[in-house]
Amino acid sequence: MLVRPRPELDRARQFLDEGVDVTDLLHAAQIHSLRPQLIRSLAEFGWSRVPPAERSSLESFRQLHSAMSLANAEQLGRIADALAARGVRFAAFKGVTLAIILYGDLSAREYTDIDLIVPAEALDAAEDVVEALGYVNDHSDRRFRHAFQGYQRQLAFTHPDRATVDLHWDFTGSHLPFPLSPADIWRALETVEVGHRHVPAIAGPDLALLLAGHGTKERWRSLGWVVDFAVLVERRGDLDWASIHARAQAQGCGDNVLLACALAERLLGVAVPQALALPLGRSTRVEMLAAALIEELRHGGHGPQAVRNLADIDVCDRRWDRIAASIKLALTPTASDYRAMPLPASLWPLYRITRPFRLAAHAISSRF
Repeated sequence: MLVRPRPELDRARQFLDEGVDVTDLLHAAQIHSLRPQLIRSLAEFGWSRVPPAERSSLESFRQLHSAMSLANAEQLGRIADALAARGVRFAAFKGVTLAIILYGDLSAREYTDIDLIVPAEALDAAEDVVEALGYVNDHSDRRFRHAFQGYQRQLAFTHPDRATVDLHWDFTGSHLPFPLSPADIWRALETVEVGHRHVPAIAGPDLALLLAGHGTKERWRSLGWVVDFAVLVERRGDLDWASIHARAQAQGCGDNVLLACALAERLLGVAVPQALALPLGRSTRVEMLAAALIEELRHGGHGPQAVRNLADIDVCDRRWDRIAASIKLALTPTASDYRAMPLPASLWPLYRITRPFRLAAHAISSRF
């Protein structure tokens, strides 16, 4: 009620009057990255129903989060300037730009890092740029990280004094499809004003596909992601949802959009776009997924271990695609394979052969 796109303040006030534990409420907001939204709603009450200690905690968070948001915005601007100077095409998504697009304020949602996507052919140049700004990957050897992290289609770079930069060239791992194709974003970017800079960002229909796919890939374990999607649905009544769904279906991921709409409706009371009401009503798979995910959210996001380990395959509409994704992942070398059996670079292709045996041995040993 308090974090809905249109908060139901009267009902929330009633629940608080009936003795809802505010400490538990704050803990849930922290887990689901919803403290800015909670603060806005509680401020509507004049904080009258919030104990002093909890109010102090939230106000301390607000000050720190505002400072971090400004710092992230400034750093995003510096990186954007450096990429543009190098002639690297890029777009920002999530983080600062998503807060501005959805909420009109860079501190209105929680985030901790900077996400950028570049064309795959520009990855080396983009890595040069972020490394020149003092960011480093856990593995300084570029060949190593491309060989053992590249399947994720993103690389994380950290700075001792700044936010992490996640440099993407796709929106999901190499074993999976995704509702939004990287090739489609470049013609539809929108410019977002971040401080005194203008940063290209993913917005509109592409943003709907991105949010639906990201949430589904991560098994919607954060209510904050549902809130983001619900806000987009609520505030962008002009979006052509039939076209959005059709684009996702063409990628083999149409259920991602239906699932996002189902969760937004059942958890936050946001009406399903009319164009999607019929396909959603006909989808038994989406109905089952939505029920399971809501149950997991109510129990702290704890689902069956086997489900959590392969949660991302739910982006696939078709069973065969889910099977193929599981097989491909099982054959894809990761850094853990190297740690288990270090080999010289010339022999790295052998990991595609040894990995299935290592996974099988691990599975057997875990049962005894």
